[in-house]
Amino acid sequence: MKIEDGVALVTGANRGLGLAYAKALLAAGAAKVYAGARDPASVKEPGLIPVQLDVNDPRSIVEAVKQCGDVTILINNAGIARPGDLLSKQDNDALRALMDTNFYGVLALTQAFAPVLKKNGGGAVVNMLSALSWISLPGTGGYSISKAAAWALTNGLRHELHAQDTLVVAVHAGYIDTDMVAHVDAPKTKPETIAQRTLEALAAGHEEVLADETSQQVKAGFGAERPAYLGAPLA
Repeated sequence: MKIEDGVALVTGANRGLGLAYAKALLAAGAAKVYAGARDPASVKEPGLIPVQLDVNDPRSIVEAVKQCGDVTILINNAGIARPGDLLSKQDNDALRALMDTNFYGVLALTQAFAPVLKKNGGGAVVNMLSALSWISLPGTGGYSISKAAAWALTNGLRHELHAQDTLVVAVHAGYIDTDMVAHVDAPKTKPETIAQRTLEALAAGHEEVLADETSQQVKAGFGAERPAYLGAPLA
């Protein structure tokens, strides 16, 4: 997949990992990088083209398609995290919000831009997932559900977009040093590192990116006698 001279749209590009993706695309020679954000005024990086985009708002998506009709690379980065317990009915709203953004938002953007990518030669869809697509930790049940659903969605989209020569890339990572996990005391990878590794994989035509040591270890553990996704054994 050629990044140089390509045209990219990154969702949630005003800060954190999304901004790192946008800057890395410019550095890689992309001709144009649209930076999607609920508030386009929050996009301050020189060289980026601000686009008002809320992945939960169908009208916003329609307008983004009108503005970004030359896109060849769609990076579905926008996402949210919410703590909560799966057995607590009070936390159901949090789960719905997670699914709306992390699953339905990715689906809506891809549905909207698939015809654009086809018209422009196929291009690529990059979905930012997580090592938590494969495992769940205490308090991450809802987030893990949304990312597991997005992983399954990514695999399904890969089949459906194959005929139009659209590369579909799943990116998995553990904790990334952004505001989303500022409260977590654990090793974190710099967003610039995740973005660079993703673009290298995209350029090479890879369909899955294990962007850090955490995602590599979790994936490798699938074959363990007790895989990590089973959690701790009962006493």
